[in-house]
Amino acid sequence: MFDFNMSEIALIGVVALVLIGPKDLPIAVKAVTTMIKKARRMAAEFQTHVDEMVKDADLGDLKDSLNEIRNFDLKGIVEKHVDGDGSLRSTLSEDPFNPVPAVEVAPSEPEAVAIEPVMQPPTPPAEPPVADPLAFLPPAIAKPPAPPAFLPPGTTLPTS
Repeated sequence: MFDFNMSEIALIGVVALVLIGPKDLPIAVKAVTTMIKKARRMAAEFQTHVDEMVKDADLGDLKDSLNEIRNFDLKGIVEKHVDGDGSLRSTLSEDPFNPVPAVEVAPSEPEAVAIEPVMQPPTPPAEPPVADPLAFLPPAIAKPPAPPAFLPPGTTLPTS
C-alpha cells in the first residue's frame, strides 16, 4: 500500500528520534503498532460482514434484473408497434427533392394510360445585383458628407 524505501524509513526514524526523544520513542512506537493492528482488525471484520451480507442477500438475482433493464430496447419496441411494416421509416428516409421515376400503369383499355408526372424542385428566383444606393438619386438630393463636429482652431472648411 505504502511504498517506502529504506532511506525514507531511516529519515522518519531520525525525525521521530529528534522530536519525540530517545526516552519516549519505544512507547510511541508501541502505540503506533497497536493502532495499526486495531485498524487492520477492523478492516478485516468489515470485509467479513460485507461478504456475509452479499451471501445473505443473494445479489445474483439483483444483478440479473439490472442486466435485463440495461439491455431493454425501448426504441426497438416502440418502432415495432408504431411502424410495423417500415413504411414510415422509408418515407422519412427518402429525399423529397430527388425526382421520382414515373410509374406506368398497365392500361385496361387502349386509350386510358395513367402516368404520374415527375415533380421537379422549384428553382429559386435570381437575386438582382446590389448597386450603390446613392447612384440612382439626383445630385440635388444626394448630400455630401457632413463636416466633422469639431475643427481645430486655424482650419477652414473646404468649399465645393
